Amino acid sequence: MATYKRGQIYWYKFTFNGVAIRESTRQKNQHTARQMEAAHRTSLAKGEVGIRDKKQSPTLAKFCDERFEPWAKSTFEKSSPKTWLDFYRVGIRTIRNYKPLSGLRLDEITSERASEFSAYRQSRGLQVSTVNSSLRVLRRMLRLAVEWGELDAVPSIKRLPGERHRERVVTPEEEARYLAAASELLAAIATVLVDSGTRPEECYRLRWESITWTNGRNGTFLVTHGKTAAARRVLPMTPRVRAILESRWEDASKPGEGWIWPAPTKSGHVEPSSLKKQHRKALSLGKVRPFVLYSLRHTFLTRLGESGCDAWTLARIAGHSSIAISSRYVHPSENAVLDAVERMGGHKIWHSRVGSDAGNGAGMLPAPSIAEG
Repeated sequence: MATYKRGQIYWYKFTFNGVAIRESTRQKNQHTARQMEAAHRTSLAKGEVGIRDKKQSPTLAKFCDERFEPWAKSTFEKSSPKTWLDFYRVGIRTIRNYKPLSGLRLDEITSERASEFSAYRQSRGLQVSTVNSSLRVLRRMLRLAVEWGELDAVPSIKRLPGERHRERVVTPEEEARYLAAASELLAAIATVLVDSGTRPEECYRLRWESITWTNGRNGTFLVTHGKTAAARRVLPMTPRVRAILESRWEDASKPGEGWIWPAPTKSGHVEPSSLKKQHRKALSLGKVRPFVLYSLRHTFLTRLGESGCDAWTLARIAGHSSIAISSRYVHPSENAVLDAVERMGGHKIWHSRVGSDAGNGAGMLPAPSIAEG
């Protein structure tokens, strides 16, 4: 049977009288999909149905309004407001307002059309990262269109090279100067970021009910919101994070619930805009080369990788959904590789092989001692 899966939905494809038949079953069960394919084949053979006309694809604008935007809003508005507001909503509006692209039907969108959209955005003087953000939203739209049976395949959409990444690593000396120059609130938040590796928006949304003072050596806190499902995780507190949070807790009369970083904002907690002026002032007073607060997360993960942490553990701590992301931070030294092999008994296997070869007259060199290995 010629059934195959796209996303979570099964499709089938076969040829009848020289005509290619490809349809979505809209089913997640492979057995049901095969039955539907067999039924269609039988109907064609009996002449009960003719070759079905291909359903006309909706325009990109219509797909945005009726399906993609409602999906993105319901998925991210409450669970990850920053993802909805700063990524999906902005990207949808940008794509929707570019008529040469949004007026096309889904099956008319090609790599060339996507490149034209990219060039138009660049011509308006936008940063590469901003243009690539729009392209990511477009690619996500088209992938969901395939998954939902509105499109057969996604055209290749290439992002622009030269995107600036937030991969600045803050040195311990810079960290000390920055924290000394920062306001009390900013210094507290920055310390939590650089000692836990949380994303800034995850840190801002921490609540007192997520704190457990008795777990582990210094207590733990639960990250409840993030970019992906993997972002929900329990993290241990370092001694200085414990000291900061415990001091705030006691100053607030030991609340059982509520925001750890309350602020007079719409959300009720600190937002990126709350710290912009304080951050710029701390950089200037501390004479620290500019960085964004997200760089403190990258700094923590870099230090964690350099400490010998394996990629799987790092992924768990960082809340990464893919081990490939975590592996960027992990660079095992030669000694670490040798130690790992020895822990598995690799040196014993080597000795055994040398001894066996020597018995056959092939071992010409003596086996090195463990001290020499």
